[in-house]
Amino acid sequence: MIDVLIIGSGIAGLTAALNAKKNDSNVLVVSKTYPTHSQSVQAQGGINAVLYEDDDSVDIHTEDTYNASFKLANKDTIKFMCENAKDTIHWLDSIGVPFNRDKDNKIAQRKFGGTKKIRTCYSSDYTGLKILHTLYDQCIKEGINFKNEHLALNLIVHKDIAKGITALDIQTGEVKEFISKTTIIASGGYAGIYYNHTTNSYSNTADGINIAYKAGCELSNMEFVQFHPTTLENSNILISESARGEGGYLVDKDEKRFIDELKPRDEVSRAIYEKIKKDEKVYLDLRHLGIDKIKELMPQERTLAYEFSNIKIEEELLPIIPAAHYSMGGIKTDKETKTNISNLYACGECAQAYIHGANRLGGNSLLEIVTFAKVAGLNASIKSNEINDFHISNNTQYKDEIKEIENIYSLPNIENFYKYKEIIGLSLFDKLGLFRDEEKMNELLNELNEIKNKLPKMGIADKSNVFNKNLIEFIEFKNILDIAIITTTCAINRKESRGSHYRTDYPNTDENYNKCSKVYIQNNSTNIELEDIK
Repeated sequence: MIDVLIIGSGIAGLTAALNAKKNDSNVLVVSKTYPTHSQSVQAQGGINAVLYEDDDSVDIHTEDTYNASFKLANKDTIKFMCENAKDTIHWLDSIGVPFNRDKDNKIAQRKFGGTKKIRTCYSSDYTGLKILHTLYDQCIKEGINFKNEHLALNLIVHKDIAKGITALDIQTGEVKEFISKTTIIASGGYAGIYYNHTTNSYSNTADGINIAYKAGCELSNMEFVQFHPTTLENSNILISESARGEGGYLVDKDEKRFIDELKPRDEVSRAIYEKIKKDEKVYLDLRHLGIDKIKELMPQERTLAYEFSNIKIEEELLPIIPAAHYSMGGIKTDKETKTNISNLYACGECAQAYIHGANRLGGNSLLEIVTFAKVAGLNASIKSNEINDFHISNNTQYKDEIKEIENIYSLPNIENFYKYKEIIGLSLFDKLGLFRDEEKMNELLNELNEIKNKLPKMGIADKSNVFNKNLIEFIEFKNILDIAIITTTCAINRKESRGSHYRTDYPNTDENYNKCSKVYIQNNSTNIELEDIK
């Protein structure tokens, strides 16, 4: 029997797995990709913590985070994260994460946006990758079991109690059932729905969030998506905030700076995009930093710029554009990482844990996912020890899932869903991007619903079972479409501007919206409401 089943093998999933295993639980990690392919590697710049309280403090870190949230966060939950940040860094350091060191051999820190303090620990510009690989090494050492290349199809929920998942074995095309005492969703965020206009990998398609929603989970703050200011012009490959944290400039076509580079990301992104809309290019200027500093602190950025834009950043200006990067909304959880479904937990970017609110500070995402993944792993493990009588009676879901996959093979494939995937990405970026208004968002919602009505005419050309990428991408497409509709609907419902949600028709923040949005299924229909911060 599986005590703790974890969906997702990024930093959140691996951290949860290690902590559940440490508590002597039987743990299984189910993942669509391999751990080292996780979206977590995109967290390049660093992880926040107050290590040295010379002119910084936990209270200041807490206040910076709360201010960035635009009052849509829980101060107690933020304080818990910030108070535990030093221990989080020391734990990562103890298991082998190769943080950069200063001349005194202390963990080095750099400055990130949204704060005047220097509190971001880093491993050059590979921080997420280094943390991920270290965690995976530890999981292998601890003998944690993995089922890679398995796409989660649906949660198994009986009488509001989670009892596992159904998943598609990508290698064989077989539908499988994984029964577990407790389940943790750690499947990543939904910024990937902005296809071709996102820093996210192609595999980041909001699967975990959508299956949670369909199973009865409440989602929260889905309208808030962060756009990173600096991605490569023609590919949306991320250029980390570390480039600006180390002194890089944002300049216009005349090589003049036009904004404080370390303002909150939403402000910087909008300032850049306003120029781009006027057909003016914007550049990241790192030339003054010198080749030695660039090689030491930004080796990945240098390689990416050269390989994908043919630019030598030590000699040339780098053309950049904003792109969807991070989702602040997700599965609604409490401080204990519990959802509204019993025995179901969520952590990482897929969760709305009342930390980031309407915007997120750079460096806080890695801190959040490690902090609360440790909580999720331990709490799920403890809960599993309390469950003795565990069975599923008359479960027809497994057979239904097999029929659903068979039905996809029989669809007519008259309409090409790949075409609509590109349309969705472009429309989301144009109409639910950095600047929003009622008319454009309503147009978008109509487009999305029209696409959904065409689903019965779509399908797949590849009829094989083994490694059927066409099948996987069609299932992903349906998840993208569902979450795009939910995100758009929530954005229409919030008639104000706040953080990453900027409306030209409601340009001011309205205190009547000092509440989090909540979306859920009731009587087979979508319901949206605003609720006070809990």
